[in-house]
Amino acid sequence: MNIKEAKEQIKNAVTAYFSKDEFGNYEIPIERQRPVFLMGAPGIGKTAIIEQIAQEMGIGLVSYSMTHHTRQSALGLPFIIQKDYGGEKYSVSEYTMSEIIASVYNLIEETGIKEGILFLDEINCVSETLAPSMLQFLQYKVFGRHKVPDGWIVVTAGTPPQYNKSVREFDIATWDRLKRIDIEPDFETWKEYALKKRMHGSVVTYLDIKKDNFYKVETTVNGKSFVTARGWDDLSQMIKIYEKKNLKVDIKLIGQYIQNSAAARDFALYYDLYNKYKSDYEIDSIFNGSVSNDIVQRAKKAKFDERMALLGLLNDKITEKAADVI
Repeated sequence: MNIKEAKEQIKNAVTAYFSKDEFGNYEIPIERQRPVFLMGAPGIGKTAIIEQIAQEMGIGLVSYSMTHHTRQSALGLPFIIQKDYGGEKYSVSEYTMSEIIASVYNLIEETGIKEGILFLDEINCVSETLAPSMLQFLQYKVFGRHKVPDGWIVVTAGTPPQYNKSVREFDIATWDRLKRIDIEPDFETWKEYALKKRMHGSVVTYLDIKKDNFYKVETTVNGKSFVTARGWDDLSQMIKIYEKKNLKVDIKLIGQYIQNSAAARDFALYYDLYNKYKSDYEIDSIFNGSVSNDIVQRAKKAKFDERMALLGLLNDKITEKAADVI
């Protein structure tokens, strides 16, 4: 499914998991609330939709990338306590609360919001020492001796093995305790998001023409070559700032985000044309009603790529004026 459909599925799951009966008990018991597992390529927007869901539903959100955690930070640190068994004293290992679980309690204390999402990214890329504990967590929602608070839903995300050599395969017993959602890149869905976010017109119109360059991962003699939705999003933001600061947008900048040389060069050429059309078509004159007949005739005779660029320029101007009014 695409990222928009995945978002709807997660919101529905949150609604169902938070549903209570007339006695105030969760209709789906805590132990039967399967963690959601988002499986999708990197840079596709998995983290973004979780942030959107939490904001739209007015619930809490604690987010962690599991690739940054060791066994100690996830489970807590050991300490020794004295216990009495049958009249004999013994030294016993206990563990401090997990940093992750503690973060959930901290957010509850700070905000007063008692329901939310604990989002754990790259869950299938954890270190070897942490892997057994993560499988236990997915099944029982427990880190060490500390449990995720009631009212907090676990949502996780992972990357398919073809994108990451560190991926660990789950067994059937684990998969059978997860609510798995597979996500595929989809330009039309991303375009809705891009327009709402007011991404740079050159990016949106270019991808409208060259949809094949929206998302791709290739293996070359020089290693992996790729373009992701995240890359286009971040490049769009950088272009806007560069233009505001009168800095040059060129292939050197574009290649830092679009890490496929052919796609980067192609977009760099298009971006230059986009700016040429911006000058040639005198966009401001179109909006103030003083556009010349020559420009009108040129637009009528323009090729498809040029018309798409013009539409992007007009949309940018409309968005700019709408923002001024708001």
